[in-house]
Amino acid sequence: DTANAPIFGIDAKGRVNEWNNKAAEITGFSSKEVVGRDLVQDFITEEYRVTVKEVLDDALQGREAANFEFPLYTKDKRRVEVLLNATTRRDVSGNVVGVLGVGQDITERKTAEAEQARVAQELQTFIDTANAPIFGIDAKGRVNEWNNKAAEITGFSSKEVVGRDLVQDFITEEYRVTVKEVLDDALQGREAANFEFPLYTKDKRRVEVLLNATTRRDVSGNVVGVLGVGQDITERKTAEAEQARV
Repeated sequence: DTANAPIFGIDAKGRVNEWNNKAAEITGFSSKEVVGRDLVQDFITEEYRVTVKEVLDDALQGREAANFEFPLYTKDKRRVEVLLNATTRRDVSGNVVGVLGVGQDITERKTAEAEQARVAQELQTFIDTANAPIFGIDAKGRVNEWNNKAAEITGFSSKEVVGRDLVQDFITEEYRVTVKEVLDDALQGREAANFEFPLYTKDKRRVEVLLNATTRRDVSGNVVGVLGVGQDITERKTAEAEQARV
């Protein structure tokens, strides 16, 4: 009753015979309101009834379940995400008499995951549609990000570059060492700003790029790659060369 996790029990017919304080707190349904009622039919949303019943029926056959996720709707119609372990209950003779479900309310975690996914999607959309060439490499220097502007400027589509070595395959030989140094530094956490280098397009034109190289880290802070945000400065460089000539 006092466990800090929602715990419920059902008998062999699926009727609730156990409903602890935490289950009551989370759902808003008291023990008196649920005991004797069919758990699946009365408290599980229609879309999940089949899968939840399968898990409970399996447990009634001795096939227990761990870390099964499903939503539970509360008395006031809120959705609560539950992570469930379903354990077979037996009598002293070893006969199956029901199932004990020990849950965990993972609503906050699921909400946070959904928010992270939303932010990640927004960031991806920003990268894809930004009016600047943006590329990413993994820790081994292979391209894993190539936005629309990078494709437009270079003539290489994302499909043509992703998975390939950026320096070896797309940087001219004379600049490979310096570009690799900049990217390697960023992989060590030493970021670069306003680094200029030429990039050759699919049709062999030379494009002058001004690059900011930013270290990419995972949620644990480990370096997983580099994000390069560029600027096409070809026209500016051409104008400067023309001014110098005059």
